Amino acid sequence: MTRPAATVTPNTWEFLRDPMIAPTGFREYDARWKYPDEINLPGMTALGLGLGTQMRRRGIEPEIAVGNDYRDYSLAIKQALILGLVQAGIRVKDIGPALSPMAYFAQFHLDVPAVAMVTASHNPNGWTGVKMGFDRPLTHGPDEMDELKGIVLNGEGEAHPGGSCEFVDGVREAYLDDLVGDFAMTRKLKVVCATGNGTASAFAPELLERLGVEVVPSHNRLDYTFPHYNPNPEAMEMLHDMAATVRASGADFALGFDGDGDRCGVVDDEGEEIFADKVGVIMARDLARLYPGATFVADVKSTGLFASDPELQRHGAKADYWKTGHSHMKRRVKDIGALAGFEKSGHYFLAEPVGRGYDCGMRVAVEICKLMDRNPGKSMSDLRRALPRTYSTPTMSPWCADTEKYEVLSRLVGRLEKLAAENGTIGGRRIERVVTVNGARVILDNGGWGLVRASSNTPNLVVVCESPESEAELRAIFADIDAVIRTEPSVGAYDQII
Repeated sequence: MTRPAATVTPNTWEFLRDPMIAPTGFREYDARWKYPDEINLPGMTALGLGLGTQMRRRGIEPEIAVGNDYRDYSLAIKQALILGLVQAGIRVKDIGPALSPMAYFAQFHLDVPAVAMVTASHNPNGWTGVKMGFDRPLTHGPDEMDELKGIVLNGEGEAHPGGSCEFVDGVREAYLDDLVGDFAMTRKLKVVCATGNGTASAFAPELLERLGVEVVPSHNRLDYTFPHYNPNPEAMEMLHDMAATVRASGADFALGFDGDGDRCGVVDDEGEEIFADKVGVIMARDLARLYPGATFVADVKSTGLFASDPELQRHGAKADYWKTGHSHMKRRVKDIGALAGFEKSGHYFLAEPVGRGYDCGMRVAVEICKLMDRNPGKSMSDLRRALPRTYSTPTMSPWCADTEKYEVLSRLVGRLEKLAAENGTIGGRRIERVVTVNGARVILDNGGWGLVRASSNTPNLVVVCESPESEAELRAIFADIDAVIRTEPSVGAYDQII
């Protein structure tokens, strides 16, 4: 029987024997815990048993590809997870250290129905988790996570004969071969490759070299202490470092990858940090020319340009704004037959014929190189400047406890909807409507907007604002959104602020 974290505590006899799992680790589309404060190794075994039981209940062929990221504790956690899967009678294909998209690729390459990737993604050291899925290229969403949570926390995991574990070599090489294909650059490019000493260090430099790119290395030595910064291309610390390397090396642009390689960030040749949603618009423009009439999904944190950009409109592109989160976005891209999905966090979902529909930072790197090859007379800064000018914040994350954030958000959404109903203003602009598909995106009469939602992965809210007019209006929008947020005393300070 799985015990809640409150009944098993670290550094006790029970901690080495009994499962300890904090219920808050089961999130909307993957699982994340602080290790070993919120989950122990028996807890991971219980998770594996629960995941295997979930597969059997759903009638899924009992085979799964399992990988782990490059952190010093991830191998032990993966082995504990595998033990539970084997107890459930699942045949495990252990692909070794991997990127999350390499694990997704393994589902196709090994023709197995399920995947479990042990990773804390971009979270700092001290965190662990699992990204899992049954219906390639999709991963667990809220319904699947709720079902798994119930199986695990209620001790419903069922042992079953027939489980096994087999190490499968060569998946990394097949993954890189698949990414490169028969493409080779026809123009010379000098690219900063920033991996923050994370797992992508074992993939991205080689990938870019195989494309024919001159690589400027940036923290490409594998080191799970992350001595320079936590690899997260949405964080200004990493983007600033990438920009400094571009300026020092005279590179054409920089590509930065997060801890498990499913996200990609871009800095242009002038050292300008291009937020990932704007890079998405640049890519969408290029893809719209190749595939007129395509539909693009953007998450609610992303720029309004997906809907308003004249160039996208000229090629008949259609925009669909959807819930933030890699599982939500993958599913939406598949469900509506979109060509691609773009998240402000740097998760991009490139569907057939470009990709397989899952988020892969390496695939994005390849497609950006192809994009530049199709635009031989243009720099990355030329492509950035060609976009209509907007002013936007980075993704800001004021602290809010996991146990409180959804109730806090519900009250904030209510206040913003009430403000709109009473003809209130944000940033001096009339509120046109409030979109509540994922938190509240308050859209103003000139196309500006402000968003507040709850993070699915960490104990915080998420705030993003954009103005089509000016930096001053952007700050006014943020100030008014923040004033509403500050009516909740349990919301803490921002991790970064404009």
